[in-house]
Amino acid sequence: MGSGLKPANVGIRKRLFQIIFESDTPLAKGFDIALIVAIMISVMVVILDSVTALHLRFGSFFYYLDWMLTVLFTVEIALRIYCLERPWLYLKSFYGIVDIIAVLPTWLALLFPGAQVLLLVRMLRILRIFRVLGLFTFVGEAQLLLDALRRSLRQILLFFCSIFMLVTLFASLMFLIESPEAGFTSIPKSIYWAIVSLTTVGYGDIVPATSLGQAITVVLMLIGYSIIAVPTGVFSAQVIRSIREERYSHEACPGCGYDRHEKKARYCLRCGTWLDETTEDPRKRQ
Repeated sequence: MGSGLKPANVGIRKRLFQIIFESDTPLAKGFDIALIVAIMISVMVVILDSVTALHLRFGSFFYYLDWMLTVLFTVEIALRIYCLERPWLYLKSFYGIVDIIAVLPTWLALLFPGAQVLLLVRMLRILRIFRVLGLFTFVGEAQLLLDALRRSLRQILLFFCSIFMLVTLFASLMFLIESPEAGFTSIPKSIYWAIVSLTTVGYGDIVPATSLGQAITVVLMLIGYSIIAVPTGVFSAQVIRSIREERYSHEACPGCGYDRHEKKARYCLRCGTWLDETTEDPRKRQ
C-alpha cells in the first residue's frame, strides 16, 4: 500500500494491520480476495446503472447495493486509519486518495438532493468508478510499471512537445492551403485534423480538397506510422531496466568481480565464489 506504513502498537491494531496491509496469512489473503470481489461488484453496479433500461428496472436494487458497498468501504478505510501508527502517510498516498475518492461521492450526494443539482450528483456517482483503481493494491507489478513511467517521463514529455510542434506546423500549412469550406476554418480546427491524421484515426469530418493538401496528409500519416513506436520503445526500455533492478543485485563477486547475479543467488555464476561476505561459506565446514 505504501512505504513507511507501520502498525500503531501491539494488540488488535497490529493484528488488523497484518490482515489489511499484508498478504502472508490465510486470513489476510481472504481479506484481499473479498475486497477485490467487492470492488469489482461496485464497479459493475456503476456501469450497469448507467444503462437506462437496467436503471429503470433495477434502479432501486443498484441504489441499495451501492450504499451497502459504500458503507463497507468506509468501514475498511476507518480500520486502515485505526490500525496505523501514522494514518496521515496512508491518507496522502496514492491508494489512500483513491480510497477516499471512491467513497466520497456517494456520501456527498446526500448533500445535494434537489433536482437542480442532478447533473452534479450524476458526476459524483460516476466518480465511484475510481474504486477500480483500488485493484492496483493487489498487483505487485503495478509499482514496477509506475517506476518505469516515472523514469521515462522526461523523454515522453519531450516526445509530446515535438509532436505538438509538428502538429502545429502541419495545421498552419493546411490552414493556408485549404479553404474554410473543406473544414479548415481556423488553426485550432486544423490542429484537430492534424492530430486525427497523425494518429491515423481518420474520422473523415475534415478532408483536404486540394492535391497539395492531400499530399501533405499522406506525409503526415506516414510520419504517424513511423513515430508511433517511439514512446512505446522508451517505456519498454524503462520497464526492462526496472525488471533487471528488481531481479538482479549490483554487488560484485569478491572473487572475480562479476556483478550480474540474481538477488537470491548464493554463489557466483561465473567462478562459484560464496557471495555473502558476512557469513561463512558452508562448503568450508564440510
